[in-house]
This record gives sequence, C-alpha cells and structure tokens, in this order.
Amino acid sequence: MSKVHPTEATAAPPSWTGVVRYLHLTPRALLPMKSFEQLTLVAGRGIEGDRYILGHEAGSYSHMTDEGRQITVFEIETLEALARDCKITLHPEEHRRNVTVQGVPLNHLVGRQFWLGETLLEALRLSTPCRHIERALGKAVFEPLINRAGLNCKIVKGGIVRVGDIVRAA
Repeated sequence: MSKVHPTEATAAPPSWTGVVRYLHLTPRALLPMKSFEQLTLVAGRGIEGDRYILGHEAGSYSHMTDEGRQITVFEIETLEALARDCKITLHPEEHRRNVTVQGVPLNHLVGRQFWLGETLLEALRLSTPCRHIERALGKAVFEPLINRAGLNCKIVKGGIVRVGDIVRAA
C-alpha cells in the first residue's frame, strides 16, 4: 500500500465547475433586487451600485461592518430543492443575494478562494437566512434556508462578471 503525501492529496483538481445563472443588486435596503446581465466588482469594496459597497452603505446590515458583505452567492439547486421538497417557489431575485450559480458546492468553499468569471472571490462565511425575507415575501423560507442561504464573500480581484461565466476553484 502506497502512502499519499498530504500535499499530493490536496493538489487534485476540484471535481466541479459551475456557471453564473443570475446577477442581482439593489441600491438601497428594502428595494426590490434588479436583474443584470453583468456586474462590476470592485476589489475590497463591493459591487458598483449595490447597497453594501463600501463608502455608500445603504443596506439593512450596513451598520455591521463586514468585508464578507461585498458580494453574496446563492445556489440555484437550493431554489429547486425548495420547490421540490417544501413546495415553495422562490425566484432568484427574492433570495436577496447578488449571484445565483449552478453546480457550485458553496458550503464547501468557506475559507477558500474561487473564480467567478474573471473575478476572484474569497468565501468568508455562510449566509444566514433572516425573518425579514419571510415577512417581505409571505413565504415560510427561514427554516428551509438554514445552512442553505448562500455564501458571503470578499472580492479579491475585481472586474466584470457576466451571466454565463464559469465558476471554478482557484
């Protein structure tokens, strides 16, 4: 039996590649999310025009300074699971995250960097669902979204991200 050196075990390429399906932002808290074909990400600050970009903070949680609010990512598979398992229809603009991806294991990326098109993100922590979304939508999504509410990230390398861009490990 051969022994695997620890660096060899971690050097294997990831077994996933994902894709950006939807992009959203809103300039202020409580306003509906707007859909875009592309967004401009600014390293260390956030998304141009978004409520959480540093220097223009206008989001519900802006008083809680957190570099992980620069951009948020959500799995389309969670929307599918809500419809299938809970009979809840939640549209991409309703989950209040900036990017909806397909084929990306978000919960496994905490503490890691990954490419979102030409931009580089660092996953800082899982997003937590909030009761505000339930009240605003009139949908019982809080419980089903626990540990599935997306990923809060820091923008390491800015640039343009577009619908259809590839998502991959760094």
